[in-house]
Amino acid sequence: MAVRAVRGATQLESDTREQMLERVAEMVTDAMESNGLDVDDFISVIFTATADLVSEFPAYAARQLGFSDVPLICARELEIEGSMPRVVRMLAHVESDLARADVTHVYLHGAAALRRDLTRTRSVPDEG
Repeated sequence: MAVRAVRGATQLESDTREQMLERVAEMVTDAMESNGLDVDDFISVIFTATADLVSEFPAYAARQLGFSDVPLICARELEIEGSMPRVVRMLAHVESDLARADVTHVYLHGAAALRRDLTRTRSVPDEG
């Protein structure tokens, strides 16, 4: 088993607790499914959120998915002029047999535009 890093990002349409929990759970679940992971494979997860997101801690969504024994932390994203608003990012450290090049990073909703260079980037269409 090797230690691998899995990245992800999602964008919220509005800063509501419900959407924070929904979008972060979607991002974490998608990263798990795309990489064949379960909760026991996670070593730790760092979540960052832009300054305009204050409705809920992103880590709480992971706790609701069963991440009770996984160290989680939330931090504030740098406020860079012109950066995308309402974004939650994730950096998860996992144990996996995947080669580094085979790890799938997930960028959902508007955040898909952040890393177009990742060939396996997935965009989930917004509802509406």
